[in-house]
Amino acid sequence: MGKELFGTDGIRGVAGEYPLDRATVYAFGLALGRDLASRGPDAAVLVGADTRESGPWIADLVAGGLEQAGIKVRHAGVITTPGVAYLTRTGPFRAGVMVSASHNPYRDNGIKVFAHNGFKLPDTEEHAIEQEIFRLLQKGVEPRAATLAVEGDLDRQYSDYLASTVETSLAGFKLMVDCGNGAAYRLAPLLFERLGMRVTALNAAPNGCNINLNSGALHVEGLREAVLACGADLGVAFDGDADRAIFVARSGTVVNGDAILLACARSMKAAGRLDGDTVVATVMSNLGLEQALTRAGIRMVRTPVGDKYVLEEMVRLGAALGGEQSGHVIFRQYATTGDGILTALRVLGTMRQAGTWLDELTADLQIHPQRLVNVRVREKKGLTELPAVAREIQRVEEAFGGTGRVLVRFSGTEPLARVMVEGPDLSQVEAASTSIAEAIRREMGEG
Repeated sequence: MGKELFGTDGIRGVAGEYPLDRATVYAFGLALGRDLASRGPDAAVLVGADTRESGPWIADLVAGGLEQAGIKVRHAGVITTPGVAYLTRTGPFRAGVMVSASHNPYRDNGIKVFAHNGFKLPDTEEHAIEQEIFRLLQKGVEPRAATLAVEGDLDRQYSDYLASTVETSLAGFKLMVDCGNGAAYRLAPLLFERLGMRVTALNAAPNGCNINLNSGALHVEGLREAVLACGADLGVAFDGDADRAIFVARSGTVVNGDAILLACARSMKAAGRLDGDTVVATVMSNLGLEQALTRAGIRMVRTPVGDKYVLEEMVRLGAALGGEQSGHVIFRQYATTGDGILTALRVLGTMRQAGTWLDELTADLQIHPQRLVNVRVREKKGLTELPAVAREIQRVEEAFGGTGRVLVRFSGTEPLARVMVEGPDLSQVEAASTSIAEAIRREMGEG
């Protein structure tokens, strides 16, 4: 059952252009509202947004469609994606809608939907909503925006919950926080200060157009300089909707999601809280992480790229911890989605309990060189239909002798084959990725 509008992280595009034009956004609200109304009376929906200039009008149009369908709407204003997920599953809401394009530039925006359980909607429900959107657009809809008053108590409820997850005093930490001019710009610094930390906030003055601009989780250079210049104990950078976090240790070392998984997994295992001694990661997580976890007696299970797939596998296995190299980390005891602020609190708690710094907690993680090569192709075929490519992959894998990894997959949105090779030696990795890419190019490249 293919979907045209919904990807693995909702609907996303350039604000004002299809599928985020006014008619389609309104039709989405109306379609979602009708779907919820069909499941029972007295449905209410929570709406939140990040700091993009397009956020208010998109939220108002979504609300207009929902209200047209008879759904009550409450507006949390600027809030993080995990904040919407938390409030949806703990409040009187049948669904939650987050208006955000995460780490994308400000011109982009998106719509993410959470069910009452705090999970993203199942594929079947997204497909049904899509079909209703297409019917409404074909019929012709007149967009009608609602004007919602922001309810300030909602983000406070979320902040109070985050504070309640802290199990040991975090007072005294000197913390640099790069908010990326995004959804966490106010909430995160206030929470950390409330917990007794000395906080310096960077990029915490959103103007609608500077979200993620040379700042936040994808651009940590400025945060690194600030940590070193100020002698901070830790730096943390969030993306636009704060569902991910990247860290800078006091030495200036940049610490990604793989290293955070390792530090937290070992701490949780020692405390008897790592259910099944299992961590869920994706195919992009470094082989060094898998090896370090194995040495600690922890199994690592891989999924396709996407925190949605990580969470699905965590639920299936009953795993307590999972995440992505990009900084999405899911602590299933506390959340149903990656949560950058929660991750920062767990990292700080791990440091305090261990009585050491993040550098020491991740010092033995040996990162293997990775190389990703994209090959533009005429068509997408399975490897069973490309014996020459399959033979080259087998040759490379045999040459690694179990010390490396080869991953070949097709892009879901572009005519590209993606070749990822990882191993202990950079020159071997580069030669292997080039040889496999050449084999694909010969078999089905564009020429």
